[in-house]
Amino acid sequence: METKNTTELEAFVLLGLTYQPEWQIPLFLVFLVMYLITMVGNLGLIALICNDPHLHIPMYLFLGSLAFVDAWLSSTVSPKMLVNFFAKSKIISLSECMIQFFSFAICTTTECFLLASMAYDRYVAICKPLLYPVIMSKTLCIRLIHLSFLGGFLNAIIHNAFLFRLTFCNSIIVHH
Repeated sequence: METKNTTELEAFVLLGLTYQPEWQIPLFLVFLVMYLITMVGNLGLIALICNDPHLHIPMYLFLGSLAFVDAWLSSTVSPKMLVNFFAKSKIISLSECMIQFFSFAICTTTECFLLASMAYDRYVAICKPLLYPVIMSKTLCIRLIHLSFLGGFLNAIIHNAFLFRLTFCNSIIVHH
């Protein structure tokens, strides 16, 4: 068994976007407004799709799922960033960082799979319009959405498993 002379890293220091205090409030407000617009838009779209039975067709089910993933993705990084604008201690623990990366990896991969599924849906609608209701049934749509989330989850597990094997021995300071 080989012994290593390393210390276990437990946290990172997030420096943020600027060192100048006069820029912290304007940047906080800009990012807060962007985050709130993103959340209101995505959650409003989900509510609209859920409440209108005319929108329970494959294209809008995919769009609702994409809005959910976008809202989740925005909530992965933005709240911590907004808190760090005014926090005295800008430290993020290794476990928080791993959870944040896991969530980010799920969202980004799921979004790619959902976009591919949406492209297939539009391909069938344009190239085979008479067979569209047969090919793109609600069952297939739900399966593609579930497979997109499953693919995102599996990809995130693989990436996090490899990430846990890394040794972080350089600087613990993370710029931007």
